Amino acid sequence: MTGLHTDTDTEIESVESFVARAETWLADNLPRRPRVEAGLRGFGSDEEELASVAQARHLQRTLFDGGFAGICFPREYGGQGLALAYQLAFNQACAPYEMPRIINVPTFVPCAAVLLEFGTEAQKQQHIPAILKGEELWMQFLSEPSGGSDVAGALTTAVRDGDEWVINGSKVWTTGAWWSDYGLCLLRTNWEVPKHQGLSVFIIKIDQPDIEVQRIEMINGSREFCQEYMTDLRISDDRRVGEVDDGWTIGRRWMFHERNAMGGGSPFVSGPAPGHAPPNDGEDSLVALARETGQLNDPRARDLIGEARTLQRAGIELSKRIGAGMATGAIPETAASIARLMGAVVGERVISIRLELAGSAAAAWDADDPAAGVGMSYLMRQANSIGGGTTEMARNNISERVLGMPRERTLDKDVAFREVPKGPPAGSS
Repeated sequence: MTGLHTDTDTEIESVESFVARAETWLADNLPRRPRVEAGLRGFGSDEEELASVAQARHLQRTLFDGGFAGICFPREYGGQGLALAYQLAFNQACAPYEMPRIINVPTFVPCAAVLLEFGTEAQKQQHIPAILKGEELWMQFLSEPSGGSDVAGALTTAVRDGDEWVINGSKVWTTGAWWSDYGLCLLRTNWEVPKHQGLSVFIIKIDQPDIEVQRIEMINGSREFCQEYMTDLRISDDRRVGEVDDGWTIGRRWMFHERNAMGGGSPFVSGPAPGHAPPNDGEDSLVALARETGQLNDPRARDLIGEARTLQRAGIELSKRIGAGMATGAIPETAASIARLMGAVVGERVISIRLELAGSAAAAWDADDPAAGVGMSYLMRQANSIGGGTTEMARNNISERVLGMPRERTLDKDVAFREVPKGPPAGSS
């Protein structure tokens, strides 16, 4: 494989040629997607989880060696330097294949995207090629036990001590932190200014003595979520991303990249976003389910399949339109929330349609049952409306920042964060 560019920088392979070549390469080098895919990561044993992570790293390295990793990442950092159209075309071509999806979010987006935009040259040279090769997995250290979805209300502090920063506090709901390498962390560096003005962003290596990672067991047995306790953790100032106390400038772009990925319009994600592809192997999965359950000629089943396909196609075309509009400046970048909202709505409805087709067979199944996994997918369908910023937040962004509707009144505006009343930490009595 010679890569995605011809011998001269001015002659770039056409999208059509690129897609044809990608389809051949994918068929020869990547396994097909399994019929049933896990809902939450971490639902199996630790050994199964680690094996899944190792497989993702292997698949990512395979993509890198084949010239299909980092399609829109700059060439100087190991990417291919191509336009969004190539990534979107590849996302459709790779839908039937097993992809390293656990690396997409949050390693590529928002972490690598933030590094590309705000990192120093040394940070980009050190981390971006390693990320594209699958050598580094990143998590985002955002949520805190007392903060909920208000990530700007961070209480975890970083205090400067010469050329170092001393960090104390906790982050929570970090998916897969126990097997990850780095965290992109939003920290409080100034208490004397309004909350959005006193934040800074840092790169933190997770596996070190002053970080304790505790796993959180969910009611279904999953232990994918983690809480991290940082106690007098010292990091050098060259681990800081962006300017001191200007972390919310990065934070806004951080959230943009995350919403854009959830909506299927990110230039940095490989593979279809939730709601933009069938839940398992390929275009005909709903047709296969209807056939195997004896409903293929049922008008009701056909209507449901048609509804799903229409929604998915609408989601894909909406992502293309928004992505193209943002690229040219015709649509504000805040419109990424529209695609994010659409992806969640479509994803939930398609999963619900699968349940309607499966009927009572979704309640219990064998591994070879045509309805295998449908019930679990249905129980977890709302995860796509929470992860990556809730759909409620997306609706607020659309109303306020796209449509220009008045913002809700807040009581902490222009108030030093130290003076803002704060509730007790989660779990306290």
